[in-house]
Amino acid sequence: MQVRIYRPARSAMQSGTGNTKRWLVEFEPQSSRQIDPLMGWISSRDMRSQLRLSFDTKEEAIAYCEREGFTYKVFAERPQRPVRPKSYADNFRFDRIA
Repeated sequence: MQVRIYRPARSAMQSGTGNTKRWLVEFEPQSSRQIDPLMGWISSRDMRSQLRLSFDTKEEAIAYCEREGFTYKVFAERPQRPVRPKSYADNFRFDRIA
């Protein structure tokens, strides 16, 4: 069984880093999706394609995959942006360079 290990990107709707600190394990689809002829809904017989497991570190995710016997592929890590502390009061400092 093939799985993907990655850290999700941040949402385009916000500038924060919420939900980007954990590592996800997603299963690759094993069967194709079919269209229901009556309703037109799309369905699949593969239940693992809906499963997303989260881990605190990449090593935990890799250890889980090796313990369960899954073949895995780790996608590239994103570089960490330095977080500079900011304060609203700094806008009004007397020694501020304009």
